[in-house]
Amino acid sequence: MSTEFNHKSVLFDESVKALVLTGEKIIMDGTAGGGGHSKEIAKTAKRLIAVDRDPDAIEVLHERLGGMDNVTIVHGNFSDIKNILSDLQIEAIDGLLLDLGVSSFQLDTADRGFSFHKDAPLDMRMSKTGLSAYDVVNTYGEQELADIIYKYGEEKFSRRIAANIVKARADKPIVTTFELVDIIKASMPQRAMRDSHPARRTFQAIRIEVNGELDALKTALDDAFDCLNSSGRIAVITFHSLEDRIVKEKFAEWTRGCTCPKEFPVCVCGNKPKGKAFKAISPSQQELDENPRARSSRLRVFEKY
Repeated sequence: MSTEFNHKSVLFDESVKALVLTGEKIIMDGTAGGGGHSKEIAKTAKRLIAVDRDPDAIEVLHERLGGMDNVTIVHGNFSDIKNILSDLQIEAIDGLLLDLGVSSFQLDTADRGFSFHKDAPLDMRMSKTGLSAYDVVNTYGEQELADIIYKYGEEKFSRRIAANIVKARADKPIVTTFELVDIIKASMPQRAMRDSHPARRTFQAIRIEVNGELDALKTALDDAFDCLNSSGRIAVITFHSLEDRIVKEKFAEWTRGCTCPKEFPVCVCGNKPKGKAFKAISPSQQELDENPRARSSRLRVFEKY
């Protein structure tokens, strides 16, 4: 498994550096994946909790990090941070890293059904359990499908795609990724297919729905703040505007001071900034040349007061 689980960690040096590692710090890598970030963090940190929801990733983490005494590997969802720490009898952490999105391994493993470039069963489950892309595509109502594709994919042809999905599945279930890709292509005008793959937005939307990604992120950020020591940091690598907006707005909320109306002569809310956010970091041109999948990534970092 370990030889197959290759994942190019985006903004690798920048995200590890952002955690300001020392031998006294307890760090959680909430999306440990193939262990790239985790292995580097564990070299310096007092303790690392490596978390992933993908059972394939957990298997690889045990192979790659199992011999490191300061590493604890947890099969779970980063949105469950409070329970994970409670189970480990850890009161607080000094840093959380989240590398969001789909790993290169998940995209490149055809039978996981994440990629619109490979023909495979419709799946897209990061945890390999529960609701699948097949379920969403074949059981959701037309309006619900259209709403998901528009909301999570920001796809302007969402209604047409949803209508054609429902029309196609009336004859027989939509079983594979390429069957879905063909329906999406048939739903869009030629001019809309020039800039990027026509299925990119719809696949993103269905994947987010299947894995509850945005709700998990919101929960994780709030709970991580509660679990963070003073001067602790949260570093999040995002890959699309929906994720990035959630992180940006949450960090802005924590850094905001007084929320009283401007016409108030003095502050009555007593709100004080809870920390500081740093300027978002984008990949270097060198990284983009080496790894095109990094093109939409952003690293945002928050430090708690």
